[in-house]
Amino acid sequence: KYAVFSGRSSRKEYWLFHLGYVILQIVAMLIDRSMEMTLFGVIASLGLVIPSIAVSVRRLHDRDKSGWWVLLVFIPLIGAIMLLVQFCRRGTVGENRFGDDPLADE
Repeated sequence: KYAVFSGRSSRKEYWLFHLGYVILQIVAMLIDRSMEMTLFGVIASLGLVIPSIAVSVRRLHDRDKSGWWVLLVFIPLIGAIMLLVQFCRRGTVGENRFGDDPLADE
C-alpha cells in the first residue's frame, strides 16, 4: 500500500510500518557513517515520505477522522501530541465512512 490514501489501517499496521521505518533509518545511518556521507539516509527518507503520510491518513480514517488532520503536525508540540493520541486510540468498531473495519477479519 505504498501510496494508498483510502481505506483504514489498524494500530498494528501503523506501528509496524513506523518500526520498519526506524530500523531502515538506523541501517541507513550506519551505512552513511561507515562511508562518511549522508546519501542513504536521504534516499530512505525521501522514499518513505509518501508511504508515511499514507499510513497516517489511513490510521486517521480508522478513527473516522479526515486525512486532513495530518496537517496538525504543523502546530508546534500540541499538534504532534493530538496526532499521537489519535494514532494510539482504538479505531471505530465496524464499518465507518472510510471503509470496513480492518480488524473485522482477524
